[in-house]
Amino acid sequence: MAVIRFIKKNTVFCVAVIAALITGIIIPPDREYLGYFDFKTLSCLFLTLGVVCALRNIKFFTILARKLVIITGNLRALFLMLIVITFLGSMLIANDMALITFLPLGYFALSTTGKEKHMAYLFILQNISANLGGMVTPFGNPQNLYLYSYYNIPTGEFCLIMLPPFILAITMLAIACLFVKREKLTIEEEYPEKLSIKRTVLYLVLFAVSLLVVFRVLPILPVVGAVTLIIAITDFSALKSVDYGLLGTFFFFFIFAGNLARIDAVNNFLSSLLEWDTLLVSVLSCQGISNVPSAILLSRFTEDYRALLMGVNIGGTGTLIASLASLITFSEFNILYPGHKRKYFVMFTLINLIFLVVMTVAAKLFFL
Repeated sequence: MAVIRFIKKNTVFCVAVIAALITGIIIPPDREYLGYFDFKTLSCLFLTLGVVCALRNIKFFTILARKLVIITGNLRALFLMLIVITFLGSMLIANDMALITFLPLGYFALSTTGKEKHMAYLFILQNISANLGGMVTPFGNPQNLYLYSYYNIPTGEFCLIMLPPFILAITMLAIACLFVKREKLTIEEEYPEKLSIKRTVLYLVLFAVSLLVVFRVLPILPVVGAVTLIIAITDFSALKSVDYGLLGTFFFFFIFAGNLARIDAVNNFLSSLLEWDTLLVSVLSCQGISNVPSAILLSRFTEDYRALLMGVNIGGTGTLIASLASLITFSEFNILYPGHKRKYFVMFTLINLIFLVVMTVAAKLFFL
């Protein structure tokens, strides 16, 4: 049972391990394996995750967001506020962390006001906002951080590439909120916990330093060492809370992608496929193996990083496994509001497919 629970919780990680092992039989380990890994991406990801976990442990995001939710006066305003918080949160603390932090807040707001029937719709829109909100920054989504580093994309160019689909995503989410009625709400503030000012300032400074590393202003190794040491002293549990499964997924998919690139038949096939339509292939790939593995795999076979970048971000919508964040949302929904899996799945698939089709067509016709 323990093994089954582990596999369910870390499905993509387990797939990555199996894929690496299978290709490792075809291409036995040698010195070229060392060239597979993007250690800068792994270091930056570890750094930002560690600081975000420290901020989450002092309830920084929850307390701030809770105060914002309390000022909403109706159901539609509540939806907009929660979606904006999740959207902006994904830009700063990555999409999976934004969902883990803000989904319980949505549950709190609806359950305390007797509006539980809207739970599925809210969670789905929060999930989409987390997946699409992080697309405009290099550190907003794990696949962005990887592609930003792998192709050495200039920061300004990166943001300009992703700005049009980002604006479209905001517009579509705002339209989705119009389907929610303006029912009056009263949310009482019952939250005795207070922020630690000293730790808040310290962790925000560390977060700013982490971003400077991501943006190539500061060197990686000294900053990773210093920030890790500070967090270990002030809150060692934050380091234990880092999503090592995500880091492991990157590690093993680096091996998988590197090995596939050395198999001539696979190399020729994927290269020709991506040459035909990089955007469409990357979007479809996400639907089957998720957006992070797709980014790592397909980057080895194309130089068209504009289309690939858009594809693996837009491709995060669609099926339940198109994004790791979507699996997190589904899991949280089952925990917080059990007994409604079928309703959630049907609604999730329908709404996500609408976003996927509209954004893919817009990217194909207008953004590339």
